[in-house]
Amino acid sequence: MNTAEPLPATGHAEVRIVAASPETARRVAEILRRCFDAAEQRSYPAGVEGGTRLHLTLDTTRPAEPARSWLSTSTSTADDPSHADEA
Repeated sequence: MNTAEPLPATGHAEVRIVAASPETARRVAEILRRCFDAAEQRSYPAGVEGGTRLHLTLDTTRPAEPARSWLSTSTSTADDPSHADEA
């Protein structure tokens, strides 16, 4: 975990999408926005030809379907380790 980066407000999540094309990143972001309230997305070059890195903030306190039903039945996986390539 990168401690230099501030954590989002309680009930919010920062999501980063990395895709080969801007259209693919936008499609994934659109699905997330259908499940949660979201702030306006920000996009950046991903460092590879045509790649895109898209950031958005989700408000998990205001889920819509299908996230609402999924969240009510899910369990926390806080004990699971992060992927090796995550910072």
